[in-house]
Amino acid sequence: MPRKADAAPKTLKFNPEYPDARSIVTQIEPVRSGPAPGTCPVHNFNYTETKPAGTWHARYDDLSSESPVYWNQFGPGFWTVVSHEGILEVLQNPETFSNSVVTALDPDPQYKWIPEMLDGAEHLQWRQQLGPLFSPKTVERLEEKVRQRAIDLIDEIVAQGTGECDLMAQFAQRYPTTIFLELMGMPVEELDQFMEWEHAILHTPAGDLETTQQVKIGAMQAVMGRFAEIIAERRVDPRDDIVSKALAFEVDGEPVSDADLLSFCLLMFMAGLDTVAVTLGWIFQHLATHTEDRQRIVDDPEVIPTAIEELLRAYAIVIPARKVMKDTEIQGCPMKAGDMVNIPLATATRDEAAFENAKTVDIARTPNNHIAFGAGPHRCLGSHLARRELKIALEEWHKRIPEYRLSPDVELIETGGQLGLTSLPLEWDRN
Repeated sequence: MPRKADAAPKTLKFNPEYPDARSIVTQIEPVRSGPAPGTCPVHNFNYTETKPAGTWHARYDDLSSESPVYWNQFGPGFWTVVSHEGILEVLQNPETFSNSVVTALDPDPQYKWIPEMLDGAEHLQWRQQLGPLFSPKTVERLEEKVRQRAIDLIDEIVAQGTGECDLMAQFAQRYPTTIFLELMGMPVEELDQFMEWEHAILHTPAGDLETTQQVKIGAMQAVMGRFAEIIAERRVDPRDDIVSKALAFEVDGEPVSDADLLSFCLLMFMAGLDTVAVTLGWIFQHLATHTEDRQRIVDDPEVIPTAIEELLRAYAIVIPARKVMKDTEIQGCPMKAGDMVNIPLATATRDEAAFENAKTVDIARTPNNHIAFGAGPHRCLGSHLARRELKIALEEWHKRIPEYRLSPDVELIETGGQLGLTSLPLEWDRN
């Protein structure tokens, strides 16, 4: 049976390094001063709000056409870089733009997601040990398992005989997540509880900042509490899973601490349960509304890998953050040490200076050197697995359900912060 969310308080005894949510929210910094008058545009909006689908991509397109950088006064105040050139500069310069933060709304986090929130040699040591677990050869060995999982879920949808489904709930959120739970050694039967925690951490809109922090930190503590139990079990009974392998990791010649193992598991949990699912939503939303692209995939499945790269580019979902470590300047906007910087990857991948007709989806686009998986030392570790899962999903779905459309009279909704659809109702003609 899934564990209850009210089990969260017991996590504190496993990880005393992390204070409770009430102590964290009191440390939110006051609004920063921002740019000098007239130097850079200034806006004030909550970039985590839930909106009608497509709103955020369109909003960032408009912002990009105004200026490559602007200051957002929302919350503590932060920069947002919205050009391909500027975002690459931020991603590839970790000495100036530290990865020690994950959201611009929390300049001094009391948590540490490993290896994402590490810099320098410590980050490199974690990446070197994690690399083989997500290498192309390792992912290739998962082919049969991943394909069978896709087939089982799609066949289950077809067998219902209704000619309709919510793609997000019935496929996108179940397909990659169960695969990842198995890789990590987490109980698949607890998926619903894990998804509830994941949603609280990544998709809680930042209305009242204190309440938002309480929700997010409470969910993080709950996740780490469950992982603490799994780590304890694996120390006694190691298995062929990522948690068991991570027990042997070393940093600077010393075994990693339990606190760092928990932080690593928390990051893996969020990456594995969200990113591919959200990307699948945008891909199927596009194909459901662009008959010619869907038909091309059905007629020639060989185009699927190229199509995936273009859909990743056009609908990039992640908005990473960085912390400025020393005074610097990005495309004419001066930034001070301690400032926060948001970098919506979709503004880089949809930048006309980097891609011809960047706002237009061309599923045969080549070359396509997008940065939907990021760039620099923190480029997405799981990109090989993500690409394989997306490819298999499109292949197997279109073998069974080649024609489908959005259900009529349904307004699609997307989350901000990490840009993802909350649901995707599809329908098709029953045979």
